Amino acid sequence: MMLLGSSLLNTPVMGLQTGAELARTKQAIIDPANLFIIAYELEGPLLSEHPSLLRLADVRELSDVGMIVDSADEFVLPDDIIKLNDIYKLNFHLVGMNVADERKQKLGKVIDYTIDTGGFVVQQLTVKRPLFKSLNDTELLIHRSQIIEINDTAIVVHSQAETPEPELHEVVGSYVNPFRKSEPAHEQIQSDHH
Repeated sequence: MMLLGSSLLNTPVMGLQTGAELARTKQAIIDPANLFIIAYELEGPLLSEHPSLLRLADVRELSDVGMIVDSADEFVLPDDIIKLNDIYKLNFHLVGMNVADERKQKLGKVIDYTIDTGGFVVQQLTVKRPLFKSLNDTELLIHRSQIIEINDTAIVVHSQAETPEPELHEVVGSYVNPFRKSEPAHEQIQSDHH
């Protein structure tokens, strides 16, 4: 299922054992190397330690009531898992990142993203165009396959000029009906009259 990343912010995290809300999602922890969401930072009055994180590997189900986990024991601190801590320390925020093409022309800023909830992979970026470029298009949708690199200052994507336009080749008379005889129609009419 495809969802906007913003739709999973402030999502309740429900405990299976108690059936109660344990926390809410505050922000996604995204690995900039592959744009996988690996965890969510949590907030809520029941959390005893901050920052508390919920790894997506520990989510049993994503339903209409929220993210369902076994219990609050699933919440971890960044220091608990080395790889998670390394990514958390990067303080990478996808929303708000500048987007530029490979010729360093600014295309806009990321205002949202679409994720595939099957693997929590960012599939598409929604980019708000700068005011002077937004006369025709106020937003751009950029698929993950168009991303060349993600650095400290911007997400670099293939420029539109480099993207080949689909070419349509139409050859007149190239269609052959396989149910017709190979003789031309005017010869067939003449042979029918004899």
